[in-house]
Amino acid sequence: MPKINDILNKLDGYETKLKELSELILANIVMIGEIPAPTFGEKERVRFLIERFSENRMLNCSTDEKGNALGIIPGIRGDRNIMIVAHTDSYFDNKIDHTIGVQPQYMSGPGIGDNALGVAALASLPAIIEHLGIELQSNIIIMGSSRSLGRGDIEGLRFFLENSKLPISAGLCLEGVRLGRLSYSSIGMIRCELTCEVPEQYDWTRFGAVGSIITINEVINRILEIPMPKRPRCNIAFGSIEGGKSFNALASKAVLRFEIRSESGEMVSNVFKQISNIASEVSSHTGEEINLNVLARRQPGGIDFSHPLASAARQIMSHMKVKPRISPSTSELAAFIAKDIPALTIGLTTGDNMNQLDESIEVAPIYTGLAQLIALIETIDRGYSNET
Repeated sequence: MPKINDILNKLDGYETKLKELSELILANIVMIGEIPAPTFGEKERVRFLIERFSENRMLNCSTDEKGNALGIIPGIRGDRNIMIVAHTDSYFDNKIDHTIGVQPQYMSGPGIGDNALGVAALASLPAIIEHLGIELQSNIIIMGSSRSLGRGDIEGLRFFLENSKLPISAGLCLEGVRLGRLSYSSIGMIRCELTCEVPEQYDWTRFGAVGSIITINEVINRILEIPMPKRPRCNIAFGSIEGGKSFNALASKAVLRFEIRSESGEMVSNVFKQISNIASEVSSHTGEEINLNVLARRQPGGIDFSHPLASAARQIMSHMKVKPRISPSTSELAAFIAKDIPALTIGLTTGDNMNQLDESIEVAPIYTGLAQLIALIETIDRGYSNET
């Protein structure tokens, strides 16, 4: 891909110039990170982002019916649209202290890597493009997407893509962590919540009454007995379990959250049917009510390893001495895939303790991650990543 060399040759200079904007970039990370934004409660963070868009004189700064933050950087020709997206929601509610700690080498606080940094990149992008003196032919549509995580089921981005009249040429999804992440495909997935509840008329005095936690444990053990093929690969990710209120009172309700993932959509459906049968069987012999609810579904898809956009991303990372970590995604990328839009998910820096209260990100690699983003935008804008 010789045409991309003129972009690669500018990358080192981009990193140096980006450090000149460190005060702006780090301030955006802190201010965004300190605004609580649980899924379905992103309003204040979205409002801040729109204010940043307006300050940078972007066009059409607004929110839509789903609470997405939107703004457009107009291109010289404006005949193509490149969409840059980062989810605004986090796993932490507004009861958590969102104070961001800042040290010379790192920053820390709940949700700073997932995804305050990604949103801060959106807020900083207009200033970055101007500071680097980049002139783009394409329009850049910047979106802070709402209702992404968990029950949100990437509702914000899906709504935009289903209702917008703007044709999207390509998409880039930003995650704060981890630099080197490269996702260009989605796997089959079903996200489930299994609730086990003891009915009010349940006879707690009968011998062997154990409560909902033990029943959930039985369900888990039965799920683990489901044979998994080596091809197509399939696994079940148990995300969380909760139930009970004290040491000595049998739990009347317990909840299990998990995802079934596979390279094959058919395999995901087959495993889901087996789990549904397990839930019904356990319910029948324990007398407890077990409900299995589907919160989200994904179908396998995406661009190929050899697609020019994926190849360009690997070439940019190689030039920056960043090792690609190629893995499928079930987040915003899946919404682009469902609409047959070529897209990537990339990370911006390194970090630790993800989704913990002491989540942290390293400062120095941020400028590498942002330079990578700019190079990808230029690559798409010049048509180097188009299939021929």
